[in-house]
Amino acid sequence: MTLIKACLNGTRRPEEHPALPLTPAQIAADSRAAVAAGASIVHVHPRGRGGRESLAPEVITPVVRAIRGAAPGVPIGVSTGAWIEADAARPAAVRAWTVLPDLASVNLSEEGSVDLAYALAHLGVGVEAGVWTEADAELLVERDLAAVCTRILIEVELADPGDALDEAGRILAVLDRHDIAVPRLLHGADESAWPVLDAAIAAGLDIRIGLEDTLLDPEGRRVAGNAALVRIASDRVVAARSAGNPH
Repeated sequence: MTLIKACLNGTRRPEEHPALPLTPAQIAADSRAAVAAGASIVHVHPRGRGGRESLAPEVITPVVRAIRGAAPGVPIGVSTGAWIEADAARPAAVRAWTVLPDLASVNLSEEGSVDLAYALAHLGVGVEAGVWTEADAELLVERDLAAVCTRILIEVELADPGDALDEAGRILAVLDRHDIAVPRLLHGADESAWPVLDAAIAAGLDIRIGLEDTLLDPEGRRVAGNAALVRIASDRVVAARSAGNPH
């Protein structure tokens, strides 16, 4: 069964979409709606003062608690991108968390990613390894990061769908060649979001959709919000299954 992750806000600015959730209450409400539409996991970028992303416990805690209150039992993932905190500060920042999310994404292309992955695993937070390129996949193998990963996020955010799918193929080939058995999620962004999502469904991989990745439906029309995107993705999973795709 294909897992759908809802990526609710990302680094987008409020002016990009009127339904972009930023406060704990907005994120919690959107999480509940996304789950009702078919999502199994939510991924968020918590924001502090002025809408700035932060790994500080006083920012992470209210968001995690709000989501758990609105969507009990749904795994919650957060970003640990290097743009949020300086590379050297990130392991210390996550160790300061007083309320833990279930998951945290770690971009392997970023400096300090290996140390950060192990710091999260030591806390009991599931590590979602963000693999953007073939080189990232090779790093995952070389540093034995599969041992601490809950999921591998194959994040091919190239604008051209053909280029994105080619890069995804190279990444998957590395993982297959080294028999990496960790669950895999494949997604694109903006122009490549829907073509990559359809390819992921066809390949039996988990998928991701939300305002972080696209503001538009497959026909290029602006959507009402995250729940609408998840509902479209869920319908595409069902359609693929009905057409004979066993995934």
